[in-house]
Amino acid sequence: MAATSATTLSICPTTSAGCKPSRQKAFGLKFNSRSCPRSYGLKAAESVRCDLETSFLGKESSAALRQSFVLKAQKENKRSWNYVQPQASYKVSILGAAGGIGQPLALLAKMSPLVSALNLYDIANVKGVAADLSHCNTPSQVFDFTGASELANSLKDVNVVVIPAGVPRKPGMTRDDLFNINASIVRTLVEAVADNCPDAFIHIISNPVNSTVPIAAEVLKKKGVYDPKKLFGITTLDVVRANTFVAQKKNLRLIDVDVPVIGGHSGITILPLLSKAKPSTIFTDEEVQELTARIQNGGTEVVEAKAGAGSATLSMAYAAARFIESSLRALDGDSDVYECAYVQSDLTDLPFFASRVKLGRNGVEAFISSDLQGLTEYEQKALEALKPDLKASIEKGISFVQKEAATA
Repeated sequence: MAATSATTLSICPTTSAGCKPSRQKAFGLKFNSRSCPRSYGLKAAESVRCDLETSFLGKESSAALRQSFVLKAQKENKRSWNYVQPQASYKVSILGAAGGIGQPLALLAKMSPLVSALNLYDIANVKGVAADLSHCNTPSQVFDFTGASELANSLKDVNVVVIPAGVPRKPGMTRDDLFNINASIVRTLVEAVADNCPDAFIHIISNPVNSTVPIAAEVLKKKGVYDPKKLFGITTLDVVRANTFVAQKKNLRLIDVDVPVIGGHSGITILPLLSKAKPSTIFTDEEVQELTARIQNGGTEVVEAKAGAGSATLSMAYAAARFIESSLRALDGDSDVYECAYVQSDLTDLPFFASRVKLGRNGVEAFISSDLQGLTEYEQKALEALKPDLKASIEKGISFVQKEAATA
């Protein structure tokens, strides 16, 4: 992107109908100034414009980020400075950055105005990814780390660790089919996180999330550094799909739609609460069943469409980038950050459960228990039906770590 008097970073939201720039505004940070802080590779700003209506940040997040830049701009003007620098001050590490999710996720993270350093780790092929991304004229610096010998360095002083590492789903595979391979990968990576950045937010993407998050928790416990408020299973893709499919079905503006999704992150454990959708919408019984099934099987829909060539990598990267941005905003002091995530929870009789949570500087600040109140009969039955599957997945993850410890 060539540097001109106005530089804009854009994320154009994608739906199955495609992107329509004429009707939607992209995520943008626009900088206009006579002076240029060369260290950023961006033109500096006397004013900052954030067009965020349809970014992965969401409406509330967009407004908060926009206001934060306005306040910073006003503060800097009082000091008679003629530019505003984005407050890029957080380090993010992506473990599995050369993979199908890791590469597009790294690109989206590189575009965040809050990221100062982006550490990319993988067992191979990550140097080229880092070199490619480093040419993008956005504030964050990119560093590459290859192989087990460099894993520790990739985690030093990191604020957020994202783990998409592992093998992807293939046609006919369930998330549980991935367990034996990905369980070991997650265990090894989380051990390194515990040793090198125990206070970081940990985002688990590697499937099966219903089991890999309990694995991560057990590893952190054994290391004596477990903080349940900072360990997240990323179920944001279920919310992204729910919002998209509902907006399409009911002909709503996507920016207005918000559907909480609870439970887990696989098959029937994914439960969209359509009765809690915003704006309030009336669904027929047939629509509820159809939408619920499609949201639950969204991953399979993509796997089959790619016919063996991959899984839901791009939409997962988009959803993960949204959760990264929310985490960074929370770390930066934003007091109005809410996301659905699979975390240690006491909302049900299960030790881990996905629900809407409020995020703060120390991680999960509150559970939005009202989402589970006043459910429809269909939702209540679906909630009870998912519990045995989710419980079994949780116990499988815990058992994996305990067996490994017993044989060590």
